[in-house]
Amino acid sequence: MIINHKKQWDFLVKSAELGKLPHALLFYGQKGLGKKDFSVEFAKFFIGAADPPDFVLVEPTGPSFAKASAGKKEIQINQIRNLIEKLSFKPYAADFKMAVINKAHLMTLDAQNCFLKFLEEPRKKTFLILITEYPQLLLSTILSRVQKIRFYSAEKSKIEEPKELASISNSDLATRFQYAKDISKENLEEVLDAWLRYFREILLNRLRGKEIKEFNSYSLVKLKDILNQIQLTKALISATNVNSRMALEVLLMQL
Repeated sequence: MIINHKKQWDFLVKSAELGKLPHALLFYGQKGLGKKDFSVEFAKFFIGAADPPDFVLVEPTGPSFAKASAGKKEIQINQIRNLIEKLSFKPYAADFKMAVINKAHLMTLDAQNCFLKFLEEPRKKTFLILITEYPQLLLSTILSRVQKIRFYSAEKSKIEEPKELASISNSDLATRFQYAKDISKENLEEVLDAWLRYFREILLNRLRGKEIKEFNSYSLVKLKDILNQIQLTKALISATNVNSRMALEVLLMQL
């Protein structure tokens, strides 16, 4: 795991050795990269052990009553309050306290606002790591107070690049809706990751002045809007109870 993310590990270790580790870090990147395991390993290195009371791990619990039927887990405000209370005490055995909030994007709005107040008045000898696949679901005020570290996959997605999107963009609504129905049965996160790579490459080629056949008539603003819409759709499908097929239909209507 550390080998796969050696660059990130080396940066954190060097920062810790120099006494310049940021008070709050955000580890972000697609699902399945081992960000949680990495965080625990770093906590063991940094504080000497990843066990209570000097290490706290916060994870989503069961859904609130209002969302019980959806089966969605969340990080509730009481969990953040408990975390803040634990971090208010001096370190017990180590020199520092460290907390990891896994899937931080699943904090409720109340939980995020409560956490933000804690971020605004950081305590000495206390360090925080937030982990997420969807940083865009966090409050902008939280994002502005953390140092972001991105994690990348060592392997390319097995999903082939979606060249058919160019033809879909010129098709009628019935064709687009049928396409959404077909791909809604696939691994949507991998599909949308492939779409992001595809449109990013088109955008980069356009910026480099290279000729491209696909979406040649689209402006840079239009391409950026499509990328934003894909990211939003991915976040909605993964973190909310939105109907994935309908979300894909809305996305395809933007092409």
